[in-house]
Amino acid sequence: MAVLAESGSNPDVDLLYDINGLAKDAPHWFDRVMEFVGEYGLLLAMVLLILWCWWSVRRRGGEDAAPSVAALVWAPLAAGLAVLVNVPIRGFVERPRPFVDHQGLDVLVSGKTDFSFVSDHATITMALGVGLFVAHRRFGLAGIGLALLEGFCRVYMGVHYPTDVVGGFALGTAVVLLLSPPATALLTPLMRAVERSPRAGRLVRRRPASTAGRDALLPGARTAPESEERDLAA
Repeated sequence: MAVLAESGSNPDVDLLYDINGLAKDAPHWFDRVMEFVGEYGLLLAMVLLILWCWWSVRRRGGEDAAPSVAALVWAPLAAGLAVLVNVPIRGFVERPRPFVDHQGLDVLVSGKTDFSFVSDHATITMALGVGLFVAHRRFGLAGIGLALLEGFCRVYMGVHYPTDVVGGFALGTAVVLLLSPPATALLTPLMRAVERSPRAGRLVRRRPASTAGRDALLPGARTAPESEERDLAA
């Protein structure tokens, strides 16, 4: 692949320098925060968001519990599949990291020796965010917001071009949406089977407490046989 021009004639490089230039003007502690957030923090936040969504769906229950949980299971599976698809794409494009061809970048993470296009972090976070959106709109919008922030961080850190991030967003979204119908068709019956299980069913929908169990805990509650025995004794 041809080396991108370092001049202002390339919008991709211009935007790279503009965003990464913010790191030069920021305090050292802020760069360290962005390094952690861009490398690990947002991925962890996305996992926690998926767990929060699962807990909410499980507590709400209803007929749509199994399809929603199936969509949540598909989200990380799609993210992993998208990363696998990215392996031959990287090998075919062979785009070097931006700091290899362009001088003056403030690179916050060292040791990146693999190719740049497309961004794995952007691919994973957007796949998780779109997968969340399929399962739950409100949580999905939050997840997509985290994915957009991840993309900004990767350019800010000087390890990806903006088009690497856009390509990752497109790849993650495409894998989730294109394969969602067959994945849902396979996972929803599986989740319904899990839901019917006496023990594993709690993973899909919270079991309501039995009426008898609640009555037994109420102060002064009496069972029907006890009442009948006292009536006969009288």
